[in-house]
Amino acid sequence: MPHESDPLLSGELPNVSRFSRTLRAKDAQVSSGPTESVCSMVLQILVPFVLAGLGTVSAGMLLDVVQSWDVFQEISEIFILVPAILGLKGNLEMTMASRLSTAVNAGKIDSSRERWMLILGNLALKQFQATVLGLLASLIVTLLGWMADGQMPFSHIVLLCSTSLSTAFLASLLQGIVVVGVIFGSKRMGINPDNVATPIAASFGDLITLSLLACFSQWFYSFMEFYPYVLYLVDLLYLCLIPVWMVISSKHPASHILLHSGWEPIITAMVISSIGGLILDKTMSDPNLMGIVVYAPVINGVGGNLVSVQASRISTHLHLNYSPGELPVGSRSCINPFQIFFGSGAHHRSAQVLLLLVLPGQLIFVHIIHVIKGGLTMPSLLFSVLFLSASLTQVFFLLIVADCLVHCLWRRGKDPDSYSIPYLTALGDLLGTAFLSLAFLLLWCIGDS
Repeated sequence: MPHESDPLLSGELPNVSRFSRTLRAKDAQVSSGPTESVCSMVLQILVPFVLAGLGTVSAGMLLDVVQSWDVFQEISEIFILVPAILGLKGNLEMTMASRLSTAVNAGKIDSSRERWMLILGNLALKQFQATVLGLLASLIVTLLGWMADGQMPFSHIVLLCSTSLSTAFLASLLQGIVVVGVIFGSKRMGINPDNVATPIAASFGDLITLSLLACFSQWFYSFMEFYPYVLYLVDLLYLCLIPVWMVISSKHPASHILLHSGWEPIITAMVISSIGGLILDKTMSDPNLMGIVVYAPVINGVGGNLVSVQASRISTHLHLNYSPGELPVGSRSCINPFQIFFGSGAHHRSAQVLLLLVLPGQLIFVHIIHVIKGGLTMPSLLFSVLFLSASLTQVFFLLIVADCLVHCLWRRGKDPDSYSIPYLTALGDLLGTAFLSLAFLLLWCIGDS
């Protein structure tokens, strides 16, 4: 297995780069990337956070509308597919955003030729990964659906496969182009890409992906009975493009490394997200709990966006100041997981800021949903308290896990940019869906409709 400490920077870092050794000093003197005040950090995080939140609100409202479409009524397993496909944002877009942000902050892609090679190589790599993951997602959903119901018609399997491949491919392409533009644009404007790239990568990613998922599924459903060969041709087309993406991405050393490494986190993350989808599907099967559908993308999206910012910032700090396997003092164990919220360091401040953003942010998003009546449930005071508690608990645990996971990956010589975000966003999907389902169940037991 090739060393994966920093595949998107140059080949120097995997073997303890001279760049890293030059910057490394005492922990009190190390660079944390772009210098920023607390106020600047809050402002840079707040705007994309609100945009991302509005995107998840729109996605929740859209899911509430399309759940009554024929294909969603006939093939309920599509609800299991929703978190897995939306999770590609964390597996691919956010991961690429985090890697490119680290590379930009390290000043390793200043030349025009290197920049374009990196962009094209990684976009091709991402299309390859999206195709493979789209196929795997449909197979995992098929397995989970069969285990839950005891049967799965072959026509449903083909539709799930076509829908998953088409959605993953097109959504990944559109969002990848946006991510590249945001990262290089923010750097030119003097904004830290770590603060804005991952949230903006997710801002309307959920809405775009869910729109494509709904449209493709309904479209393929209309062909399923009389023109099933259309679905077979669609699947064959995407599979035939795989060698093309492999050839293009292999032209750049960085993306070439990722062709055969780093699959473990994104596949594991997809399985975790699919389990969250199964919870969502089973919760929605109860008529008393159907209102959950409009809030699930919100709690999952906000949690994933916030923890991705923290993971990206910590990863950049490690890349700039430490060689692979070397950790700062005080971060060499996870004995005290709560230490991330205490202290005066940059990571402590950002963790505090991100956690404090949860309450006002979610209050705004819940109020927006209530005002435009996007859900079946009318948010009561009790619901607001339970929803905010679920979201706060989710982000609290995610930030703790992020701090421990990123440092553990770095100690083992693995690139946190490639490995941590898929795990964290998938865990956010699972925790968010589970806590939200529990909140709705408690509301139903209490009698708050």
